[in-house]
Amino acid sequence: MRRILFLLFLLPLFATAQKKQITLEDIYKKGTFRGEFIPGFSSEGIDSLVKPADVKDENGKQLNIGDFILSPDKKNVLIAAGREFIYRRSSKEYVYLHNIADKSTKKLDTVKLMHPSFSPDGSKVAFVKANNLYVYDLKTGTTKAVTTDGKWNHIINGNCDWVYEEEFEFTQAYDWSPKGNFIAYYKFDETDVKEYEFTQFDNAHNNQYSYKYPKAGDNNSKVEIHIYDVNGGKDVKAQYETGDIYIPRIKWTKDDNNLVVYWLNRHQDDLKLLLTNAQTGAASTLYEEKNKYFVEINDDWWYLKDGKNFLFTSEMSGYRQLYLYGLDGKTKLQVTKGNYEVTEVNGVDETNKLIYYTAAYPRPMDRNLFVTDFAGKKNWQLTQGEAWHRVELNDNFTQFQDYKSDLNTPQSVTLNNIVITKKKDVTASLVKSLGDNSKLRTKLDEYAVGKAEFIRVPNSKGDTLNGWMLKPTDFDPAKKYPVLFCNYGGPGSQQVANRFGAVSMWHQLLAEKGFIVVSVDNTGTGFRGEEFKKKTYLQLGKFEIEDQIDAAKYLSKLSYVDPSNIGHWGWSFGGFMSSLAITKGSDVFSAAIAVAPVTNWRYYDNIYTERYMRTPQENAKGYDDNSPINFTDRIKGKYLLIHGTADDNVHFQNSVQMVKALVKSNIDFESAYYPDKNHGISGGLDNTTFHLWSKMTNWILTNMGNSNTATPAATSTKPKPF
Repeated sequence: MRRILFLLFLLPLFATAQKKQITLEDIYKKGTFRGEFIPGFSSEGIDSLVKPADVKDENGKQLNIGDFILSPDKKNVLIAAGREFIYRRSSKEYVYLHNIADKSTKKLDTVKLMHPSFSPDGSKVAFVKANNLYVYDLKTGTTKAVTTDGKWNHIINGNCDWVYEEEFEFTQAYDWSPKGNFIAYYKFDETDVKEYEFTQFDNAHNNQYSYKYPKAGDNNSKVEIHIYDVNGGKDVKAQYETGDIYIPRIKWTKDDNNLVVYWLNRHQDDLKLLLTNAQTGAASTLYEEKNKYFVEINDDWWYLKDGKNFLFTSEMSGYRQLYLYGLDGKTKLQVTKGNYEVTEVNGVDETNKLIYYTAAYPRPMDRNLFVTDFAGKKNWQLTQGEAWHRVELNDNFTQFQDYKSDLNTPQSVTLNNIVITKKKDVTASLVKSLGDNSKLRTKLDEYAVGKAEFIRVPNSKGDTLNGWMLKPTDFDPAKKYPVLFCNYGGPGSQQVANRFGAVSMWHQLLAEKGFIVVSVDNTGTGFRGEEFKKKTYLQLGKFEIEDQIDAAKYLSKLSYVDPSNIGHWGWSFGGFMSSLAITKGSDVFSAAIAVAPVTNWRYYDNIYTERYMRTPQENAKGYDDNSPINFTDRIKGKYLLIHGTADDNVHFQNSVQMVKALVKSNIDFESAYYPDKNHGISGGLDNTTFHLWSKMTNWILTNMGNSNTATPAATSTKPKPF
């Protein structure tokens, strides 16, 4: 009996031993853990309208029709070929116009274009070429230049400058009016903006790439909004207070004659919506919001078909909630209320006067779908539980697809009906399952994949921080394990989320090799209310790293944690945090990897940095007291610094200046640079992605491993020549 009990006790260990071990090749080369793709309602194809064989270029070669724009009247298609990405959101491509009826295909221009779009009636196409805006008339086959003064690094029409694209998160800087009579467009004058330059390496003499990048405290582009009369050819300038300001959005109301220009001061704490006449450019203030910190900019602005009201989200109550205001200034209604955040407006059903929205509820790390009436008197929850529901509605608001997962469970997708009862209550009913990632679930079951758990960590300020912890697969509480913090921590971000993928397969690989992997969302992260997020104002990095240090101290007291082996890894803002961890947190963090880090906020762009810090001229102490570059002399542990030389976002300059400071402080460190790689430092064909993650993995095993962890992979070597 005793022998049988002993064998039964060992069965779980045998089962674990028989499981496969995750490899870097599985994650970064083979795609072993790739999930199932379930298209949404908006994934409209053109296969029923266009035969691929009918779409050929000027040389008779068949074009790939996968990258397309269908005209509103479904008579024509724009096909993109040879897409070339520029920055994070911008690209250019050859554009072909295909007529569905006569099967003809025409190349719109001999060079690559940006932002092609049909007019609302499908009769015209606007696009940007060489910093100028053009309109092509399908009926006459002629192209007309809306602007002619575009010039690289000086004037941009219809496209964003670098900092607007990155920080206000859009790149097409023009928009058709609802009926297509007007085009409103941005004109950026970059003349007074300083240039940043980096080397593009080749086999000859290299190339210097220069572009306009305003760092903290620098001059910005001068921005004008123009409104072009497509039929009459008249161009007027929108009227607003000029100077050191931003125009983060322009949006048309449902009235073809009314454009809303969003005006924001440089401190980003005063937002005005200016209702602008399309024919004259004259404007009046529709709405103004001021904030003691800063006003969040997003796309949740809906101008209703009734022509009388607009819907938006705001943090004015302390949490991001929904508001309905009248264009006449009389109606001012808060539609949703509560100590939770509205994270997305999924759709506005104007027929039934219902707003569908997603909220971080019941916990900040969860997401659920809700619907409310316009008056905010009734509110219904359509998805349930502690989980992550990403929802997509169909166009007539009768159904939604629910993409559901949690921290340890892969995504499943269901189709659901939206039912409006006779009493005008709204409920959801399951129609069918569309997929449950069965192949991925089976594959995961073959491997020694661990189960992560949510943790609550106290900080020294009296707050409780949300986190997750992944323990080694064969965890033994009698042993002591090294801990790796995986942290981003930037303003409004969230890594501690109840969705599959928040704990990555790389995290699982490290856990298999004997590491405890932890992520803690510090002060300044999102979805816990305005005060928690904006507490870091004017001192970016201070409370954030203090929280990471507090969390490390808390975990170091656990019996199964090796307190001498606590490391920190991060990318971008996370790299900034890792650099602070090994400097300001040197008493508790023994190792850190910083990938593409900001090392001094003086080196980063002004829109992002000044939103939280104001300018260096106004807040020198806030910049200097929290920049890791100023604290290299405190480093006691191991430090790995990684950067791409062609990073247009967080410049390679950050790491170069950090190295200078490390050398001056006589600190030993390791570094790796990736030639011609941008902020993402990726590449499959040239092996960059695999090399990067292999390097970090082996570095962690070498510099943080103990008797309970695996040894680093052997590095292949060739005999050295004599």
